[in-house]
Amino acid sequence: MTSNWGGRLSRRGLIGGMAAVGAAAAVPSAPVTAAPAASPGATAAASTEPTAVVVGPDDHRYGDLVRGTNARWVGQPERVVLARTTAQVVAAVQAAVDAGKRISVRSGGHCYEGFVSNPEVKVIVDLSEMNRVDYDPGRRAFVIEPGAMLSEVYERLYKFWGVTIPGGSCPSVGAGGHIVGGGYGALSRLFGLTVDHLYGVEVVTVDRAGTARAVVATREPGDPNRELWWAHTGGGGGNFGIVTRYWLRSPNATGSDPAGLLPRPPAEVVLVNASWSWSSLTEETFARLVTNFGRWHERNSAPGSPATRLFSQLKLFHRSGGNVVLVAQVDAGAASLLSPFLAEIDAGVGGMTVTERRQVNWLHATGWPGFAGIDPTLRFKDKSAYLRRSFTPTQVAAIHRHLTDGYRNGAALLLLAGYGGQVNAVASDATAVPQRDSILKAQYLNFWSDPAEDEQHLSWVRDFYRDVYAETGGVPAPNQVNDGCFVNYADVDLGDRTLNRSGTPWHALYYKGGYPRLQRAKARWDPTNVFRHAQSIQLP
Repeated sequence: MTSNWGGRLSRRGLIGGMAAVGAAAAVPSAPVTAAPAASPGATAAASTEPTAVVVGPDDHRYGDLVRGTNARWVGQPERVVLARTTAQVVAAVQAAVDAGKRISVRSGGHCYEGFVSNPEVKVIVDLSEMNRVDYDPGRRAFVIEPGAMLSEVYERLYKFWGVTIPGGSCPSVGAGGHIVGGGYGALSRLFGLTVDHLYGVEVVTVDRAGTARAVVATREPGDPNRELWWAHTGGGGGNFGIVTRYWLRSPNATGSDPAGLLPRPPAEVVLVNASWSWSSLTEETFARLVTNFGRWHERNSAPGSPATRLFSQLKLFHRSGGNVVLVAQVDAGAASLLSPFLAEIDAGVGGMTVTERRQVNWLHATGWPGFAGIDPTLRFKDKSAYLRRSFTPTQVAAIHRHLTDGYRNGAALLLLAGYGGQVNAVASDATAVPQRDSILKAQYLNFWSDPAEDEQHLSWVRDFYRDVYAETGGVPAPNQVNDGCFVNYADVDLGDRTLNRSGTPWHALYYKGGYPRLQRAKARWDPTNVFRHAQSIQLP
C-alpha cells in the first residue's frame, strides 16, 4: 500500500501494525520494574550484581534511548538509567529525588503521548533489561518483570507451564505499561483482562520525606497495602511509583501446580484475513457492514457465551487505502463459529474476499502479522472509545463521511476490536478499569512519517473523532452507546476544552467514579507528586 504522505507501507505490515494498535498497545510511562522471583518481597540486590548502565547525551547510544515507538516524541534527559534490579531502581529514583530531577519510566516504549520523552524529564529509568518471566513458589504466582515484551511473556509461560495471560497482540509491547493500564487482547473475551489475574505488585515509591523504597502490595483482603495493588489494576502508568515486579495468578486458582494458576490457551487457532474493496462499497453497504459487526457483538459478548472463543477486528481504512479489512482468530475447537460469523458480517454487503484462512498452533499465532507489529519509525495519533452497543446511524454516517473525504492517507483508519465476554463478568469497582459492560473498543488513528505534516494529520483524526461524538460534546461521554476511553491509549486532547465540550473531564472518561479512590492512593504513595505527566492522577 502506498500512502500520499511520502512513506511506503506494505499491505502486510500496515495491516499488522493496525491490528497491534487495536489489541496491544500500552502506555510506556507505566511505573514498572522487577526483581528475582526466588525470594518474594526481597528488594536488596546481591553484592555481585552488575551495576546499572547510565547513558548521557555524549554517548552514541543516547538517540536510541530517548525515544519510544511513536516518533513524534523525543526526550532530552540528562541521563538514561538502564536498571537491572529493584535495588538499582531504588537507587536511581533516590538520586533523582535528592537532586530535584524530574523522572519518567520506560519499559517497552509504546506510550502514545509524550509522557516519557518530555523535555522537562531529566532522568529516564529504562526497564527494558528487567525482563524475567518465572514462577514464584512462595507466592504461588508467576512473576513478570516490566521490561519483558509480550512475546517473551507468552513464550516463557506457555513453553514451561502451558499457560498464558490474556494480554495484547503486539509482540514488542512491554509488560510494564501494558498491565498497569488493564491489558487486553485476543483472549480477553474468553479470559478477561490481564489485571483480572493480577495478584500483586512491587513498586518503588517515594514517601513524604523523599525516601525511595520498594513496597509489595497484593490483592489479599488483609494486606495493608492492598489499595496500592488496586491502583495498579488499570490506574495507568507513571502515577504512583515504578513497578519492579508483577505477580499473576487467577483469582479462583487453587493448589500449587503452576499449570493450573493461569488460563490455558487453546492448543490451536484458526486465523482469517478478509477484505472488501472500497470500490465495491456504497454508503449504504458500508453502513450495513459496520452495523453488522456491532450487532454481532451485541448478541455474542455475554460472559460464558460460546462465541467468546472468537476474537475479531474490523479495520476501516480510509478510502485512499483501497480496502476495509477484517481479521479474526477462533479456538480451533470452536471453528464452526467462523463461517456463520463471516456470513453475518457480509450479509447485505457483498464483495467479501477471504485472503487467508488457516489453522496454526496457538503460540505461533501470537506472531501472526494480522495481529502483530508497529513500525517505530512512524509518527501517529490515536483516540479511543468503548462501545456498549453498535454505533448509531448518525455516528455511522459521520464515520463514512470522514473515511471518504478528500484526505489522502492509506494509513488512517477506525479500528473496531471485539471486547466484552469474560471482561464483563467482573464488577466495575473490582479493579481500576470501570468499563465492564462494553462489547467493542474503538481506535481512531493515523500514521505518517513527515514532521512537517503533523498538523494536517492531527487535524484529520481530531475532526473525525469530534464529529462521531458530536452529540456528546466531541468525546465518548458515557451514555447508552459510549462508555468513555481506554487509559492505555493515552490522549491529551481529552483535557482540551475546545475538543472536549462534554462537561465530562478526562479522568472521568478513563476512570469514571473510581478516580477519587485513585487520588487517595496517590496521596498515600506519592504524596509529593514525584511521578507525574500530562495526564497523571492528581493529588486530592
